[in-house]
Amino acid sequence: MRNLSVVTQFILLGIPNTEGLETMLFALFLSFYIFTLMGNLLILLAIISSTRLHTPMYFFLCKLSIFDIFFPSVSSPKMLFYLSGNSRAISYAGCVCQLFFYHFLGCTECFLYTVMAYDRFVAICYPLRYSIIMSHRVCAILATGTSFFGCIQAIFLTTLTFQLPYCGPNEVDYYFCDIPVMLKLACADTSALEMVGFISVGLMPLSCFLLILTSYSCIVFAILQIRSAEGRRRAFSTCSAHLTAILLFYMPVVLIYLRPTPSPWLDATVQVLNNLVTPMLNPLIYSLRNKEVKSSLWKFLRNPSFLPEQL
Repeated sequence: MRNLSVVTQFILLGIPNTEGLETMLFALFLSFYIFTLMGNLLILLAIISSTRLHTPMYFFLCKLSIFDIFFPSVSSPKMLFYLSGNSRAISYAGCVCQLFFYHFLGCTECFLYTVMAYDRFVAICYPLRYSIIMSHRVCAILATGTSFFGCIQAIFLTTLTFQLPYCGPNEVDYYFCDIPVMLKLACADTSALEMVGFISVGLMPLSCFLLILTSYSCIVFAILQIRSAEGRRRAFSTCSAHLTAILLFYMPVVLIYLRPTPSPWLDATVQVLNNLVTPMLNPLIYSLRNKEVKSSLWKFLRNPSFLPEQL
């Protein structure tokens, strides 16, 4: 019988096939991370500082910006730390926290995009009843619900992964702790758990995506009924930004978690895009195609001292 010791820490090997590129990757990912934090913080401050933007749509956009600040912060600081020549080791508890918060923030964003689609559906299909349907109370319940169900999903996936024994190899062939790579290190048969995880990780985004698709099918039909060309243009402009962000969010999820044969290098590349590039692009998507956000952002940048007065 083999003498197996319990793993107390893991070694993050980083992005596969990138040996010798640490300095270049550090500079690239650091710039992405800084732009992500700055862009989302500016969107957040622009929305808070303008009373014109205190509506349900911008309330949810505000929450999205907050989560886009925290989402890349789950894996990026540690990745930048070891790319700069420091230790690649991460404690067992640190690995658990990484996996939990990655899926908590990711699942919450998934639910949040669904709520944002519902908000646009009500605004375009039922404009006269919009303020009644999307009341402050309803918005608070929906916002809280996204975090609550995201937390439940993350607890389930984290428990599923770390109830397994880890007593053998501790080298994680990835740049952070995620479900597929952690299951490979477990000292037990993981085939049943892989199937449960696959169904859980796949079913939730798929359900949300179908709800979003249903909402936007109704929205497109309603927009085509608008007689005014200007009205149609404004409606399409608002919705196109949201649809662009949705595609950028869901495409990596499909490529990483729903492919039958994983590819470590491709998964890591797509994961970096999902973790750093998408949160960085969201402020550009929502600000460049939205005159109200651009106007508020410009006013804030010219006179940031008026923020405390608004608060």
